[in-house]
Amino acid sequence: MSEPRDSSRALAARAAQTTVSEHFSEQEREILSRYFTNHDRPVFVIRNLPEVVKGALFARYSRSAKSLRRLFLDEFLDDLGGGDAGRSEVGLARAEKLYERVFSEYGDDSVAQLGGVHLACEYASNILTKVLEWGRLAAYLEQSTRYVPYTDKLAGRWRYCIPGELEGHALRDRYTSVLDRAFATYARWIEPLQDHYRVQSPRAESDSKVVYNATIRAKALDALRGLMPAATQSNVGIYATGQAYEALLLRMRAHPSAETRAYADMMLEELRKVIPDFLKRVDREGRGLVWTDYLAQTRNDTAVVAARILEGVEPETADEVVLTEFDPEGEAKIVAAALYSVSRLPDAQLLAIAKGMGEVQRTEVLRAYIGERSNRRHKPGRAFERTSYRFDVLSDYGAFRDLQRHRLLTLDWQSLSPDRGYVTSPVIEEVGAGEDWRVVMDESATLYGELVAAGLAHIAPYAVSMAHRVRFYMHMNAREAMHVIELRTPPQGHPAYRRVCQLMHRAIAEQAGHSAIAAAMKYVDHSEGELGRLNAERAGERRRKVAG
Repeated sequence: MSEPRDSSRALAARAAQTTVSEHFSEQEREILSRYFTNHDRPVFVIRNLPEVVKGALFARYSRSAKSLRRLFLDEFLDDLGGGDAGRSEVGLARAEKLYERVFSEYGDDSVAQLGGVHLACEYASNILTKVLEWGRLAAYLEQSTRYVPYTDKLAGRWRYCIPGELEGHALRDRYTSVLDRAFATYARWIEPLQDHYRVQSPRAESDSKVVYNATIRAKALDALRGLMPAATQSNVGIYATGQAYEALLLRMRAHPSAETRAYADMMLEELRKVIPDFLKRVDREGRGLVWTDYLAQTRNDTAVVAARILEGVEPETADEVVLTEFDPEGEAKIVAAALYSVSRLPDAQLLAIAKGMGEVQRTEVLRAYIGERSNRRHKPGRAFERTSYRFDVLSDYGAFRDLQRHRLLTLDWQSLSPDRGYVTSPVIEEVGAGEDWRVVMDESATLYGELVAAGLAHIAPYAVSMAHRVRFYMHMNAREAMHVIELRTPPQGHPAYRRVCQLMHRAIAEQAGHSAIAAAMKYVDHSEGELGRLNAERAGERRRKVAG
């Protein structure tokens, strides 16, 4: 049985007291207090130092017998000059030299993982946001179409991107007129949709106006977001390391769209103001430029080969969610993996034992390994990474935008086009907006065709409404599947991605036959979820009241 929490804290405190403290003079302690959260404990945080100094300090730390604080005093303080805390030049000259030697000369890319930056990318199209959010080793937040109505114009224009390729082109006016009508239609139906939902779900006496109105508006925006084109602008916040930014910029600089390349240039300029040494290779001859050319060339060559080999082949009809790959012995492999760390047997022997177990024994092992999950954030360990599932999904672009953000799994998508049809919520017909909806979809598809015919196929997806469907795959192990499916099926979620994840869960249980794995996902919700958003807003209101 584990130690009580208070007892564990007491043990930690005693351990810290018995740790041999390094001796620092009074002057050294005063200096250290500016850049470290303490000078006498074995755990501390570095602060008030440039990212490149932190990275170089850690790089040197890995090859030195000195403590980090002693290393800082002995080898990084020469350039300090007695300045105040937070001076950007602290140790910078030495750090840059060390970084150049370790990173460039020895190729130690891990150094670039040690400095991070918060970056904002605003007014980015929904085509660009998917490029920005491709990398795994970063954190992202994106403006939500559920909470932000796109009814306010910016400098007299609706909030959508006009690709640079259209400047001076005969199709520019046609492009803007089609997208203007789509946005006007979206804005015109927001109030009627809200009125419809108010009649359908009257406000309870116990609900505040804030809770009720937020619920009604979210439902209306959910239903109407399919009218907006993929060119719709959004704001994205990113936190990433130098290494992650380098990889992102290399991809962006190789991208066919002018918008993506322009944002890459702006991002590089701003990032070099804070982590210049981490990004030296991006546009250097023989390094980043070669990588960029490689990425662009392989994409183009693959597209050419695919066009030749697949010419004349028509796509077969497919369901919304198809489980295309799974391991029939997946549950046995997870049982073997669960037993591995608590046994002394070789992996192959454990797998043989697990395969020979009956259902009762396997269930016993998995129940113990999973434990009593009191909320969905309690996840089983890495044993659940031993089997995987590959899903081929055909959903509207809006649902894809939400599911694409799950970066630890493997996900890729086909180009957005009107060829696969579009999705219409039943409420659109109920309120009489069906004809307007179809006009927007038809104009979107026609404009897409005109852009392709004009040799602008790479920007044609900007014109496609988000109600149109896109094909993508999601390949994930059982642990990732648990996270995605439980997170995306609560009643307050958007109906489109809820349905996709509900179908995934059923396929794992029924098609793959992994009933024990599916049962472990106890927070998957298969309800219709009509009151989910209202209940979520009520919970938020309760939290606000508790917080005063």
